Amino acid sequence: MTLVDHAPPPVSLDDVERARRLRRMKLVATSMFVLAAIVFVVASIPDEEAGWVGYVRAFAEAAMVGALADWFAVTALFRHPLRIPIPHTAIIPKRKDEIGRSLGGFVESNFLTVEVIDERLRDAHVGERIGQWLADPAHAERTGDALADVVRGGLEVLDDEEIQSGLERVVRSRIEATEVAPLFGRVIELSMEGGHHQRLLDAALVGLGGFLDDNRGTFRERLYQESPWWVPEGIDDRVFDKIYDVVGRFLADVEASPHHAVRANVDRRAADFARRLREDPELRRKGEELKHELLDHPEVRTWIDSLWTETKSSLLVAIDDPTSELRRRTAANAQRLGARLATEPDLQRKVDEWIAAALAHLVTNYRTEVSDLIASTVEKWDADATAEKLELQVGRDLQFIRINGTVVGGLAGLAIHAVSQLL
Repeated sequence: MTLVDHAPPPVSLDDVERARRLRRMKLVATSMFVLAAIVFVVASIPDEEAGWVGYVRAFAEAAMVGALADWFAVTALFRHPLRIPIPHTAIIPKRKDEIGRSLGGFVESNFLTVEVIDERLRDAHVGERIGQWLADPAHAERTGDALADVVRGGLEVLDDEEIQSGLERVVRSRIEATEVAPLFGRVIELSMEGGHHQRLLDAALVGLGGFLDDNRGTFRERLYQESPWWVPEGIDDRVFDKIYDVVGRFLADVEASPHHAVRANVDRRAADFARRLREDPELRRKGEELKHELLDHPEVRTWIDSLWTETKSSLLVAIDDPTSELRRRTAANAQRLGARLATEPDLQRKVDEWIAAALAHLVTNYRTEVSDLIASTVEKWDADATAEKLELQVGRDLQFIRINGTVVGGLAGLAIHAVSQLL
């Protein structure tokens, strides 16, 4: 009979150290049993019940019994002692699934509760800690890098065709649901309220003046061609110069006078056109026809089809470039948020309340899933491998039961022998 069990094969450096310490403690516990057996054999040579030899023999005999009993108890947790299928042994391999369900239920009942979460978060000051962490520029940059990785991963797993199709439907449906004529009418009214139409008129006047100056020779040549042959050229020049001068001064007067009649006329006509765009059924019908023609135009359809592709490409370029505006702004915003969280108690309280509410919701609605996950995960484990893994974790401490059993058994035997001698 051997009392030193073989440790399971380690799978990590920590397991190697645990296996070494377990083997050493098993050797110590077994050595105590062997020592008790040797003492018992030596003490049994003289046939004496009284005297000190009887006490030694009683101690050694009871120590062996205690050592064997505790070895059996400890070994029965993980395997069949001596590989004999004794009932109620190899408890962990046999009841692995029940242990998993019990463990899941224990975690669910004692850890995944709103009360426990609230108690842990109450003095944790999570918002303040997050703020202090984010306020560090290096941490803010790491946060930006992490967010970039998340966005990149999300973009890479998305179905481009599905996204593009959905985006096209959204854009077309939104445009089709919006009447063009009333919208442009409102744009004109807003432009007039801010005086933008007058600035547009000023730009048009300046452009027209420049156009006339740049093409003065062209217009003079055209007048020469259209003028009767009998009109002297000098008169043509005077008429042309006079007309150009009048037109130039007229444009200058309109540009210089905020209350010129032309401007008032533009105001009236613009307001009337805006009203007609909103109220005239014919203009509204023509606006819808023009809108649908534009939507069906190949160039417009191509532009809509390329929206997602170009957007995704631009995002990926910005995400992959550590010096891009997107990455820099993300890090800067994270750092500013951290600075606010670190110094503003109201914001800290809001973050703490939000985190507590989010965790309470998760615990209330999904703690059963966590329990089921633990139970199902344990069920998938190999029974023998599970027993070996658990033995690596707690087996060394259990060897002290064997050592204590040897000592306590011996002392109990010594006490019983002493009582029997007294009686």
